[in-house]
Amino acid sequence: MHIELQNIHKSFGTVHANAGISLEIREGTIQGLLGENGAGKTTLAKILSGYQRMDSGNILIDHKPVSFGSPAEAIRAGIGMLHQDALDIPALDVLDNFMLGSDTSLFLSPRQAKLKLLDLCQRFGFALDPNTSVNKLTVGERQQLEIVRLLALGVRVMILDEPTTGISSPQKVLLFRTLHRLASEGISIIFVSHKLDEIEQLCSEVTVLRQGTVAGSVQSPFSTSELVMLMFGQQFSVSPRPGITLGEPLLELDDAAVSSYRLNVAHMNLSVRAGEVIGLAGLEGSGQQMLMRACAGITPLAHGKISIHNHDLTNRPYQEFLQLGVSFVPAARLEEGLLPGMTLKEHFALLNGSEFVINWRQAEEIAQRQISEYNVVGTPDTLVQSLSGGNQQRALLAMLRPELRLLILEHPTRGLDIGSSRWIWEHLLKRREQGTAILFTSTDLDELVEYSDRIVVFSSGIMSAPVDARQVSSESLGYMIGGKST
Repeated sequence: MHIELQNIHKSFGTVHANAGISLEIREGTIQGLLGENGAGKTTLAKILSGYQRMDSGNILIDHKPVSFGSPAEAIRAGIGMLHQDALDIPALDVLDNFMLGSDTSLFLSPRQAKLKLLDLCQRFGFALDPNTSVNKLTVGERQQLEIVRLLALGVRVMILDEPTTGISSPQKVLLFRTLHRLASEGISIIFVSHKLDEIEQLCSEVTVLRQGTVAGSVQSPFSTSELVMLMFGQQFSVSPRPGITLGEPLLELDDAAVSSYRLNVAHMNLSVRAGEVIGLAGLEGSGQQMLMRACAGITPLAHGKISIHNHDLTNRPYQEFLQLGVSFVPAARLEEGLLPGMTLKEHFALLNGSEFVINWRQAEEIAQRQISEYNVVGTPDTLVQSLSGGNQQRALLAMLRPELRLLILEHPTRGLDIGSSRWIWEHLLKRREQGTAILFTSTDLDELVEYSDRIVVFSSGIMSAPVDARQVSSESLGYMIGGKST
C-alpha cells in the first residue's frame, strides 16, 4: 500500500500544528517521523489514522484520494494507529479487548477469537494470556495486544506513536523484531519518535518535522549531527553537573516491605539526604514503582517503617505526605496525573483555589505564566488530553509546588526529546540545589548514570544496596539489572 500526504494543514486555535506537510510512505518500509515535542508528529499521525480531520490537504492511497471521518474508516482502508497511551478497556480481559477491536469480531465465538489471538501471539512471540485482566498487563504487554488487534483487523499501514516509551529493554527488542518482520511481509510502518538512536537502529528513511513543517528527509545510514540540526537547528553540548553539599537525611526506609498480587519487595533500607538524587534502575515490574508509591504515601507498607523529615509516616494518609512536602509525578499522565476533559486553567484553579471560591482571573494568569516558563505548547483553555505526550509531562511538572522536600518521578523525561529532556533536568537540578531530594526511575540507563548521585537496582523484587553513580557506566548498569554482576 502506497501512502501520500500532500500539503497537510491543521490548526488548534492559534497553534499551527501542521503547516503544509507533504510525505510519502512506500510499501513494506519503516518510515521514521522524527521531531521535538510539539513539532506536529502526533497530529499528522492522527490525521492519517482518522482520529482528527485536517483543515486542508490531500491523502492518497495507491494514488487515489481518500478522506477519513473516523478511525474505523481509516482501519477499513487498511491504516491503523498504536497510540502512546493504549486505547483499551482495562476492566476487561485480554480476549474481550481483542474481540472488541472490530464489529465483525463480535460475531466470532470466544473460542474462535481465542484461537486467532493465540495464533497471532505465537507468530510474534507475545506471551499474552487471553484470560488476564488488561489492568494487570505491563505497558509493553498492552502494546502487544494493540498490535495483534490491528493485525486481526487487516491493517497494511501501522502507525506507532512513541512506542518505546515506558517499555522494558527486552520488550523493545521484541517490538523491533516484530516491526522488521511486518515490513518484510509488505506492511508499511510509520515510526513516530524523538529518539535518535531508535530511528538510526530501525528506519530506512526518516522525515524530520520542526514547528509543524518538514525540515528535511534523510536516507539510512544517518548522521546523528545532521538529524539533531534538522530537529533543533543547533547542536547540544554536554556540560558537567555542578556538585552540591548534601543536607541531613530526609527520607528513611527501615526494613520496609510492600506487596502486590504479582510481587513482594522486602527488606528495603534506604537513607536519602536533602539535595540528593537517587536513581532506581531495573526491568519493568521489578519493584521500583512499588517503592516509589510507598514513599509517596500511595501504597501502604506491609512491614517496616518510613520517615520523612523525622516524621514517622508509616501507613499514614496520602494527605500527610503532601503536607510534609512530598510530590509524586506518575508515568501514566492521563490516568493518574491529569484530568481528561479539563483545561490547563482548570487544573491550576484546582491547585490554587479554595474549597469554595475559585479566582478564575488568577488561575488564568498562573496558567499562562507556567505555560510560558515550562514551554508547554498550548493555551490556558487547552484541554489536557489534546496536548502531546511531552507537553502533558511538562504540564505535570509545571503544576508542582515551588517548595518541596521530596520529589518522586516515574520516567521524568518520558516522551521528551533531547532538548526538552535537558531543559527538564536543569529545572529538577535547580530544585536539588534548593534542598529537594529527588527519587526517580527511568528505562534510559544513560539518564540514570548522568543525573543520579547514587543508583539502586531492583531485580525480581530484590533491592540492591545503593552504588555511587560515578563508579558505574550505562553498560555495567545494564549487567547489574540483568543480574550479571553486583
